[in-house]
Amino acid sequence: MELGSVDFCVRVRYSALHSNSLNSHNRLLQSRLERLQMSLFPSLPNNSRLLDLFVRFPKNNRPLMTFINAVLRSEGELSIGQRELIAAYVSGLNACTFCLGSHKIYAKAFGIEEATLSSLLEDVDTASIDESMKPIFKYIQKLNTLPSRMVPTDSQAVFDAGWSETALFEAIEVCSVFNMMNRIVEGTGVNFDYNEDPAKHTIQSPSPDALANSYILHADKIEALVAQKSA
Repeated sequence: MELGSVDFCVRVRYSALHSNSLNSHNRLLQSRLERLQMSLFPSLPNNSRLLDLFVRFPKNNRPLMTFINAVLRSEGELSIGQRELIAAYVSGLNACTFCLGSHKIYAKAFGIEEATLSSLLEDVDTASIDESMKPIFKYIQKLNTLPSRMVPTDSQAVFDAGWSETALFEAIEVCSVFNMMNRIVEGTGVNFDYNEDPAKHTIQSPSPDALANSYILHADKIEALVAQKSA
């Protein structure tokens, strides 16, 4: 690809970054739902969930869930709720309905109102969130869309808001993990929508204490289903 073509792609992505609004995200999500009514993998059921995918392909389930549990549930400078909010926000930017719906539920369990996520997707500047968090979400928004265009002023805005490098790295980890997870979901056609049926979520209790190791428990459940299937 010629340099001019690369610059054109960057300009398109930059334009998309600055035209983000809740309406545009809703259109992306609706388009995705209309396009994908069936899984892309014939071996997966319609309205498949991540559980179905990892029961079908269990090889790396345990290390993946262990890593995600460490990123989202370990002690950190960002609260668990803030990290789940970033996970849902990134998934919204990527129009990944499965991850958006799932992590919106997790974020709510850790004290984040659904309206907070909606306002972030509408406009970070006017979002109903603590002012100190806005530079982090602006950083994540740009990193998610234009990673090669990150500059020192982007990180300095986060530091000026009182956050450390550790806190920013935690946010970057979540953004990175969910770009991967969104692509695993979208690439295989996992298409269950928790917005339509939140009762099907793996959450058994809204208590934060009960969710302390939820991804490890998810790995346990997958391994038990795989063993049952093989018996």
